[in-house]
Amino acid sequence: MSGAEIQMVWADFDLPGIRAGTTMRNGGCGAAPYHSLNLAAHVGDDDVTVAENRQRLEQTLELPSSPCWLNQVHSNEVCRIDQCVQGQTADGSYTDVPGVVLAVLTADCLPVVLAAANGTEVAVVHAGWRGLAAGVIESALACFRSDRSEIQAWLGPAIGVQHYEIDQQVYDAFMSGPVQHQTAFFPSRPGHWNADMGMLARQRLRHAGVRMTTNPRQTSSPWCSFEHDQQFFSYRRDGTTGRMATLVWIEPAVKS
Repeated sequence: MSGAEIQMVWADFDLPGIRAGTTMRNGGCGAAPYHSLNLAAHVGDDDVTVAENRQRLEQTLELPSSPCWLNQVHSNEVCRIDQCVQGQTADGSYTDVPGVVLAVLTADCLPVVLAAANGTEVAVVHAGWRGLAAGVIESALACFRSDRSEIQAWLGPAIGVQHYEIDQQVYDAFMSGPVQHQTAFFPSRPGHWNADMGMLARQRLRHAGVRMTTNPRQTSSPWCSFEHDQQFFSYRRDGTTGRMATLVWIEPAVKS
């Protein structure tokens, strides 16, 4: 896989100057079980390899700056970023500064990109079940100046409902909140359900007033990180594995 090219699942935004997407696992230089484009420095992979993969990503995508990598802890914390910084403890980030590249890492959890329709504000969040239930999407939305009806959302590749069984603790965490989530859970065996992470996120986005497009390509990815093992890392499938990155940025103005 080391000879392959970096591939992306690009967000289907039709917004001025906004670029967003999620990396696939190929095109890097890592060895099993991280092969090949692991972008996470916290999963046991070789630090030099991770640094090389991050450099390849920057060069291939011609990013305007290095991605702002977070220290993710499954919280609802979202930080505002005005210039390239590394290692802030949060599970989402927001910027209104062109050229600042926001990033989250996932391997089954749901990446959610938010963008203002006028192209002046963006955010990205790492939505595992804890962060999603605790309101990480709402924390990101609170950073925006734009009206909620003028914010668009894109959901990146994550584990599909058919492979994501959860227990009573997770079910209760969502049922205790103000959003009606019953339709996102499907009983599997006593005390367990299959959870649709994309549906849970869309329900929270709608409850918050975000306008959800009717085009499914703009609201969720058809990819399942668990099922599509040649394209994506999956923690639930493999345990020790790498992480994909979901990036978003506002293109800087071209100087004349």
